Amino acid sequence: MERKTMTNFRWKVAWLIFAISFVSYMDRVNLSVATPVIMQEFGFTKIDMGLIQSFFFAGYALFQVPGGMMAERFGHRLTGSLAVVWWSVFTALTAVASGKFSFATVRLLFGVGEAPIYPAAAIAGHRWFNKGEKGKVSSFILNGCFFGPVVGPAVTVALMAALGWKAVFWLFGVIGVLLGVLWFKFVPDNPKQSPYVNEAELEHINDGRENTVEAKEIAPWGKLLKSSQFWSLGLQFMITDYIMYVFLAWLPLYLMEVHGFSLSKMGLWAAAPWLSLMAVVSCCGYLSDKAIAAGFSQNLVKTSTGAVGILLCACTLFIATRTADPMMNVFWLSVALGSLGLTMSASWSSVISMGGRFAGSVSGWMNFWGNIGGVLAPSVTAWVATTYGWQAALAVTAVSGIAGAVLWLFVKPDKAIV
Repeated sequence: MERKTMTNFRWKVAWLIFAISFVSYMDRVNLSVATPVIMQEFGFTKIDMGLIQSFFFAGYALFQVPGGMMAERFGHRLTGSLAVVWWSVFTALTAVASGKFSFATVRLLFGVGEAPIYPAAAIAGHRWFNKGEKGKVSSFILNGCFFGPVVGPAVTVALMAALGWKAVFWLFGVIGVLLGVLWFKFVPDNPKQSPYVNEAELEHINDGRENTVEAKEIAPWGKLLKSSQFWSLGLQFMITDYIMYVFLAWLPLYLMEVHGFSLSKMGLWAAAPWLSLMAVVSCCGYLSDKAIAAGFSQNLVKTSTGAVGILLCACTLFIATRTADPMMNVFWLSVALGSLGLTMSASWSSVISMGGRFAGSVSGWMNFWGNIGGVLAPSVTAWVATTYGWQAALAVTAVSGIAGAVLWLFVKPDKAIV
């Protein structure tokens, strides 16, 4: 009997994950790019804007673990779709904010809504993909995030020029709601429930799994909190995300204030470091899966990738602080953020393999610590830049990478936490 051709609907799910990740980061980039205009319109200082951005990260960080538990308890389908709709509503409401308090409140609630989506995506990655595809699917999650900052500055500047800054937030609010509906319709909790997945694809997804029928259950937090792996994974990601969020929150203003870029020139060149990051993440996910399939251990591949990436980022970011030429500065910033892509890719593929059926809680924990870094990055960077200058702010960011590299020695990504 002829074997039926396998469908590949799981990769359409991967592209939907990419799209949702893209919009989630566009919604963050939009505020960063609009910062100079908002500061001028409302008379905000850099410290005011740093605090407003920190309110988003506070809400986002605090609801990471509850978001992961929700995704495990209620499924990634319902949790993910509600999260996308919630944050999209508050993205739109950014346009009606009129002062520090209202901006901070809206961004706080935006962060609360966005918190469950990456735990939900991690669970979908575990349930919808073969164990040999974890690196590739983590690339879809990450590249969606990083494609936002690639096109975000240019797109947001163009929309602001044509329609004003408020229209940007209304538009992306509507797009987000539509994506939430698509997630609910096309990504059930078990691929077996999808009419678009045939038996051959389902067999491929489940190949090598010990348990193909997974009950919705809460992670054993007592065991998790006693694990040194669990803590090392979270703390290294706090440093990784701290560095990334310095770029996300302040790169546009840095290029304008330090190197004299115009708004339109900034919209073009602020994308370069994020394009570098995307390229590295794409290659790293593919090559990581290939190396593991060739017989190299997960521990060797992911630990070396994670540690080397953040060390290289730290070194090249420090070089950027000593580079006065604008274009060479952009070059070194691009190498720095691109290097961080090695660590990002290793982190997210490790979450899926280390967490297994509890990938929602483990990714929520990692992202919780990552966004503690996100809470600190806008405000700490604003204070250092205001007090000592931008180059000092970048130097402080670079030095933090050394601790991140050391922590990777204790992650042990080849060993399941539970």
